[in-house]
Amino acid sequence: MPPFQEFIVDPDPADWWSAHRGASPIIGTAIHNGLHIRSDLQDFLGLSADQRLREEDPFTEFFIRDLLNRIVFHRSRFEIDINRAREGAIYLTPEQAWGLKVWAQKLPDHAIASSLGVHDAYYAMLETYLRGIEQQYGAFVLLDMHSYNHRREGPNGPETPFEKAPQINIGTSSMDRERWAPVLDAFIEQLRSFEFRGQHMDVRENVAFQGKGEQTRFVHERFPETGCAIAIEFKKFFMDEWTGEPDIEALKAMREMIRLSLPVLHETLRARS
Repeated sequence: MPPFQEFIVDPDPADWWSAHRGASPIIGTAIHNGLHIRSDLQDFLGLSADQRLREEDPFTEFFIRDLLNRIVFHRSRFEIDINRAREGAIYLTPEQAWGLKVWAQKLPDHAIASSLGVHDAYYAMLETYLRGIEQQYGAFVLLDMHSYNHRREGPNGPETPFEKAPQINIGTSSMDRERWAPVLDAFIEQLRSFEFRGQHMDVRENVAFQGKGEQTRFVHERFPETGCAIAIEFKKFFMDEWTGEPDIEALKAMREMIRLSLPVLHETLRARS
């Protein structure tokens, strides 16, 4: 058993996702946390597990464990990318996958259809899930957790320059920024106030990413007045992006940072009503 077993989930390979529901209007999602690829696709793969892991978002599920409402997607983004629109959710060309050739041979139509069926099912589930929270609380905040690489040139290569790579990037492109400013601004300031290894967190908006993922777009389209979906991209300072080895202290700190933000989110959301 690896020393960091407690920081990962090990779902049944047949599971698509897991969802927890509690008494709160705050939801956390980790939709790129999964690593599993179903058995009928294995012979078509052109990438190793290690190659795929670099572009996954491991440990993002750990950051949201203190939320009562949690959705964790267990399939690899290389099987089906839930955070892309349906027509681009399967990486059929290298241009869709950071220049990587995901498939060694052409996927059959039935395999593509099966993967797209998971995409359809996920968003049907998500809408039902969020409608229940909307009905109970009137409005909700969804924290959409992701991570990104910052040593693209190799394990010993230079980091992405500071001005282009905040520790935490908040993406808001699909959000009605004016409507949700009281909630979002308070959340960002709370994250910035958190100290880690003697320094406040570097949190910036729409720098490395702009929050153009499918999930936040879906929430803002379907719940235009009641749903605030915040795309949160952690730079992989909490792990070695080349080996997958986590920094345990950093993982625990980031979970605590998110936990401490929850009262602020509850208060600002309640103040809107």
